[in-house]
Amino acid sequence: MQRGCDARLRKTYLKSMSAKRLDLLVIGGGITGAGIAWDASLRGIRVGLVEMRDFASGTSSRSTKLIHGGLRYLKQGEVKLVMEVGRERELLHQKLPHLVIPAPMILPIYRHGSLGYLSTSVGLYVYDLLAGVKRHERRKMLSAKETLRREPNLHDDGLKGSGYYYEYRTDDARLTTELIKTAALNGATICNYAQVTEFLYDGYGYVNGVIVTDTLTGDSERIYATTIVNAAGPWVDRVRETNRSLQGKRLFITKGIHLVFPYDKLPVQQAAYFDASDGRMIFVIPRDQITYVGTTDTAYEASLEEPRATIADRDYLLDAVNTMFPDFQLGASDIVSSWTGLRPLIYEEGKGPSELSRKDEIILADNGLITIAGGKLTGFRKMAEKTVDLVAARLQKIEDEKYPPCTTAQAPITSGPPQRAQVKRWRQQILSEGSRQGISKTDCEKLFSLFGDHTNRIYQLYKENAERDPEIRLLKAQLQYCITHEMTVTAADFLVRRTGMVYFDRPQAERITHRVVRLMGELLGWDAREKNRQLKQMERELALVTQFVQGD
Repeated sequence: MQRGCDARLRKTYLKSMSAKRLDLLVIGGGITGAGIAWDASLRGIRVGLVEMRDFASGTSSRSTKLIHGGLRYLKQGEVKLVMEVGRERELLHQKLPHLVIPAPMILPIYRHGSLGYLSTSVGLYVYDLLAGVKRHERRKMLSAKETLRREPNLHDDGLKGSGYYYEYRTDDARLTTELIKTAALNGATICNYAQVTEFLYDGYGYVNGVIVTDTLTGDSERIYATTIVNAAGPWVDRVRETNRSLQGKRLFITKGIHLVFPYDKLPVQQAAYFDASDGRMIFVIPRDQITYVGTTDTAYEASLEEPRATIADRDYLLDAVNTMFPDFQLGASDIVSSWTGLRPLIYEEGKGPSELSRKDEIILADNGLITIAGGKLTGFRKMAEKTVDLVAARLQKIEDEKYPPCTTAQAPITSGPPQRAQVKRWRQQILSEGSRQGISKTDCEKLFSLFGDHTNRIYQLYKENAERDPEIRLLKAQLQYCITHEMTVTAADFLVRRTGMVYFDRPQAERITHRVVRLMGELLGWDAREKNRQLKQMERELALVTQFVQGD
């Protein structure tokens, strides 16, 4: 099969999947589907993956962008889950230290609040123990005075102290993209903008293939596979409907929103995790030149494709952050961008959105479709292992071929440091190489945080291209890399998911949108009509994230 992640070869990849029967077809290019494709590719399973939009365009680019250690799961009594995600977090940090970064948090404790000082101390201690937290990252209990020293902007009336513990920050869309690239490198065949529109069945009514439509060209291909896994996130029930197997357990979709402020409007010195007036927990996280706040947790029944926040959602977060940081008194006009993500949880009778378990579950249809639903960003590797174990057992039964066990705990992820590299030295070497080419330190650090070891490839493209303006030259080098190695098909793919610019530097995204469209047009051969379509698509993307920027 044709392998790689070159946007110019999408049609070839799709045709390649239709040319010969697959062992496994994965439907969905979010973090779960990407993890399954990675695991299966390492076991020698002939695997293909199709995604109806861009990779990570759903939930996997709209989370709180944290690799959680599982503190909230401990509160729900899910001890095994806490142990699992703690180990998974450390594994990801080792594999991708530029992308999974320690982020200390304070958990303020107030008189008459829902958190007690002693119970928080015990809870964090048990959490550290279960999650296997490294010694230097274990919890500390701080006095009110020490808490205010670390974060002087906190509301101080009734402050008793705080717990100080570690979460890990990430870029969820970049993490998903790296898994997609790693799966392709190990033999998976991947295609985005490829939607499953119909299932195919053998003479016994057992699913054995799909019809996939290229949403950019309208062309369709028949893809046959011995096993098919539905990993479509919030869309899994839609896929099950198409498969005529929507019986039994179903999803309960909840919505989480995040608001982004310029750092000078919300200049917190320390990331914080605090309880709002209704008992729900809110994060405030500084990141480069912005601070973002989230998240809500409410039932959702509207459009899955373009989930929108409401004025009530916005005001809930504004009220929470203004109560905790009263000196700033933020308003709607201070918001520079926002995002809304959907959580595909398993429905449980009598439970509200915040009470539902974040555990994953495999649902087996009578006609053979395997659905993996629920779960969290942090747990994607174990979800994939469980799913591929099931696939391998089925393949062995059908084809009498035995596949090896999961090796993703040991296997590298592309863009991470070379084996046995000293991380600080590795980072410094990459930054120094950029400086030697005349690229600013700020730009080198941004590139490294996004592309890790592959930053060197972007430097090479920068050196080779003929653009005279250094800014355009660097932008073109990034676009060349993202198109040929990350299947970047649209301007929105680049500005929203490959770089996160629309969320974290919206004014810059607006400033360079026309330039991105022009350069991508040159690289991909767009005509005037297609360039105009791309600009309109970016207008829609920017409208979604700026819906609250002008206030009511």
